[in-house]
Amino acid sequence: MNVKQDEERSPMGGPGGRRIVVGVSGSLGSLTALHRAAAEARVTGADLWAVLAWEAPGGESVHRGGPCPAAMTAWRRMADERLLSALDEAFGSAGPPRVPLKCLVIRGKPGDALLAAADHADDLLVVGAGARGRLRRAMWPSVARYCVARACCPVLAVPPSPLHNALDAIHRRNAWKLPLDARELAD
Repeated sequence: MNVKQDEERSPMGGPGGRRIVVGVSGSLGSLTALHRAAAEARVTGADLWAVLAWEAPGGESVHRGGPCPAAMTAWRRMADERLLSALDEAFGSAGPPRVPLKCLVIRGKPGDALLAAADHADDLLVVGAGARGRLRRAMWPSVARYCVARACCPVLAVPPSPLHNALDAIHRRNAWKLPLDARELAD
């Protein structure tokens, strides 16, 4: 699946009209962004484009000499499966988001792939703006910041779900093997 750079577009929603492009990785933040993008698409009548970017393990420089075609096909298939799994996780038994949906799997860095997909001024790019601390920001650059700084269209950075902090706290408790009292969850 590729992004067509020269497609016909009408000013109204629907085929060829306004697009809402959302970055999907399968993370909790990207699923929150996907829900927000679907809601925006329903309200505005726009098409929803779910974009997952993937890179070869080890980065592109490792495979410059000529990657194994079978391995690249397998990695691409895994990226396709991850996108479908994320969509299933996000919408589950509720079914598809009830808007025109296009799924794109693009090989490349996430920020570059999202900017390539949302390349018109009337698009809306939706990204998850996960919780960021100093250490995390130093180790892993923010795709949301990258897109906000370079996009040619409006960018909606969706904050994490309120449940995100509670889930992180539970993961920390599990990592440290601390006992969990069910009464704490009710507070």
